[in-house]
Amino acid sequence: MCRSIKTLRPPALPDEATEDDIRAAALQYVRKVSGFRVPAAHNREVFERAVDEIADATARLLDGLEVRGAHPAPVRTRVREPQPDAV
Repeated sequence: MCRSIKTLRPPALPDEATEDDIRAAALQYVRKVSGFRVPAAHNREVFERAVDEIADATARLLDGLEVRGAHPAPVRTRVREPQPDAV
């Protein structure tokens, strides 16, 4: 749906999401759903209220998530066996 909204939980985001991250995601969501990038003056209040409510819900969601295995597994490198010298 909104390709510009990024995942805000680990491991996709290395640190905890900031209020700015959460608000930006909420704004993108409201823009997508409403179809307005910037609301007209008569819609501004409801638009901003929606952004605030979605940001609050997002913060509660992120606070309540239990992310298991948040640390990515170590990358295993293949160890090459020593090769006999070619004759």
